[in-house]
Amino acid sequence: MQGRGVVRAKAPLRLSFAGGGTDVPPFPALEGGAVLSATITRYTFASLRPRADRQVSVTSLDFDREVQFGVDDPLNLDGDLDLPKAAVHRMIDRDAAGFDLFLTSNVPPGSGLGSSSSMMVALVGLLQEHYGLTLTDYEIAGMAAALEREDLGIRGGLQDFYAATFGGFNYIEFEADRVVVNPLRISPDTVNELEATMLLVYTGRTRMSDHIISDQTQRYVAQEPDSLIGLRLQRELALSMKDALLRQEHDLFGSLLHEAWVAKRLMSPRISTPEIDEAYDEARKAGALGGKVTGAGGGGFMVFYCPFDKRHLVAERMTALGLVVTEFAFTAKGLTTWRTGG
Repeated sequence: MQGRGVVRAKAPLRLSFAGGGTDVPPFPALEGGAVLSATITRYTFASLRPRADRQVSVTSLDFDREVQFGVDDPLNLDGDLDLPKAAVHRMIDRDAAGFDLFLTSNVPPGSGLGSSSSMMVALVGLLQEHYGLTLTDYEIAGMAAALEREDLGIRGGLQDFYAATFGGFNYIEFEADRVVVNPLRISPDTVNELEATMLLVYTGRTRMSDHIISDQTQRYVAQEPDSLIGLRLQRELALSMKDALLRQEHDLFGSLLHEAWVAKRLMSPRISTPEIDEAYDEARKAGALGGKVTGAGGGGFMVFYCPFDKRHLVAERMTALGLVVTEFAFTAKGLTTWRTGG
């Protein structure tokens, strides 16, 4: 049943520590993938306001774009806000009135923090709440993934949809037709320590992840040795880093983060750039134990683990290179929906 009043939703973005790429087909079906990630206090937001007529409007505040269509109109994928249009088309009640959608995020698109997948999760959660549907967390994440990967044909992995839906620190396993989210009981001391020793750095450059993902997938299918080694190491390191977090071995976690970046670079030459290499090398010289690009690569955000007394030196060096150092915190909350009067 369609609800009344304004509905809002938010879904967190994530830091992927290791395993990225092993969640991209065909690797999960052939070898089984695993990813270690955690959600942070950066979000995508979606808001729905009912209308009295049978029109739908979608406004993206990030792209400064608006599209309108009728409840009964066929899906028109023309490159203009296709992501929210696909979500509405799949979930809309064609016997009900329309609505206005407003979408925004507090990070730039192409940031490497999983913002597009997070937005899809927020949209599915928003429409579920609006129509009074009952979906499990797995069903929400699965529907969001199907919309982006199948309906829209956007290449990529699956981890971001599950991270945004479930929230918190998770070790996520991927098989051919099965995903298992293992929530981790991370000590509050460890969470505080990571927030005190990690840096999130924006390179100032966004990227199109699908080109990088296509390249690494082609290399895996062609059985290129470096790609095979890199992907398999990613899966192993996700497990090792999970154990380090649970055992509160913080510096080991930081060192493994370095190994994860070395392994990730083996997967495709497009993952890094001269600017990223320079930033990473300078961060290590300033004292960082490890770090990596947070998404597929090519730009967006980088994350570093630094001994507490070196963190400020790494931050100063990144700022001197013209990068933007930002604070962040972890959040255990995943997708959240609520109703409001306006």
